[in-house]
Amino acid sequence: MSDPLFLSIAELGKAYRSRKLSPVDITRQCLARIAKLDRQLNAFITVLEKESLARAAQAEKELARGKDLGPLHGVPVALKDLVDMAGVPTTYSSKAGSPKTPKRDAPLVARLKASGAVIIGKTNLLEYAYGAVHPDVGQTNNPWDPKRTSGGSSGGSAAAVASGMCYAALGTDTGGSIRIPAAYCGIVGLKSTYGTVDLTGVQALSWSLDHGGPLARSCADAALFLAAITGKRFTAKLPNVKGLRVGVMKHHDEARHMQSGVKKAVDSVLARLKKSGAKLTPVSVPDMDMAPDALMAILYPEASVIHQRLIAAEPDGFGEITRQQIEAGFAIPATAYVRGQMLQRELAMRFRKLFDDVDVLISPSVPWVAPAEDPALNDDSGAGEMLYSGLYNVLGIPALALPAGLSEGLPAGLQIATPWGADSLAFSVGAAIEAGVGLLHPPV
Repeated sequence: MSDPLFLSIAELGKAYRSRKLSPVDITRQCLARIAKLDRQLNAFITVLEKESLARAAQAEKELARGKDLGPLHGVPVALKDLVDMAGVPTTYSSKAGSPKTPKRDAPLVARLKASGAVIIGKTNLLEYAYGAVHPDVGQTNNPWDPKRTSGGSSGGSAAAVASGMCYAALGTDTGGSIRIPAAYCGIVGLKSTYGTVDLTGVQALSWSLDHGGPLARSCADAALFLAAITGKRFTAKLPNVKGLRVGVMKHHDEARHMQSGVKKAVDSVLARLKKSGAKLTPVSVPDMDMAPDALMAILYPEASVIHQRLIAAEPDGFGEITRQQIEAGFAIPATAYVRGQMLQRELAMRFRKLFDDVDVLISPSVPWVAPAEDPALNDDSGAGEMLYSGLYNVLGIPALALPAGLSEGLPAGLQIATPWGADSLAFSVGAAIEAGVGLLHPPV
């Protein structure tokens, strides 16, 4: 058997049920891997050693007596540390309003527990998911090269999954915060259709733009995790792509940001799709280059309203960059916010029309490989990082990041977007691409 910490969730479940592996042993191995690697990676805020071993022991007994709660039964997973889990501190990777210890689970946590999953810990993130590292917490480093970032804001979840510390993890995404870390760490991350994941009990950044979703090592694993946290069925059936109508997205100003190695990796995937019978068409939509400005016009004031009381009470608890961004949001005029919402509706209508002609949209996830640090949210590099991702938060459609291959020894990410509610189509097309690229494992 290959390294059990890098088995698929289905393979792990089969080994559990045949008694070749046990949930307790696997949980111990995950905890040992965290102890070995996390001083270097800084992926976890809280490790639930005692709790996870107790839950693993319970899962082992349940499976032994034939009580099977589903594919995640006994599988170690992690939560981004802005989610309520009863009795466990939530820090938001901040010193402001932190820690809070909730009395009840967020609905998605309750669903995970009901699925039998072993929640092994809570992962690091950019402070309050708002684009900057709190200096007292530090960034999560990349398993492929610890001198580089794992991305934000769900970087802890991505690094934990990529490095074998757990099998899947929760992320949230307001402008790319699932897909950017997935791209940098060489794993799969889905920003599900807006509203698919119940975000009650999850710290908000922007009500209009926040999405939840899975980070995992394969599309099949991500589909299982999304099913567990939503109670809905998602699949990643390997499709025949012959006749698939692929819109190859062309973005304004992308040539200025694009690294040649990332372009080469994505072009190679597109060439394989074409060879397999997919129909590729370059596409663009009027005014979609305005989406980043619309995103910021919506995000900034909503984030400021969300944090209004806390920043008044504990301004020094925030890192300087986060504090400045919250303060800046109060100065955004209502007219800019309304214009952003108007463009949001207009682009949605245009993309609905576009999906009459194509089945999926493909682009890079990020125009470059993992940098040393997370770019600033409001400068040119930040705009470049979110060039391909932020549009889909404005639209609310599902968007999946997965590896396209390697560039300079680091993962290059590809993004698949589908119509509203077609999350399983994203997983399935992703699975077809995955079959050609293969799964990536970092050298740690």
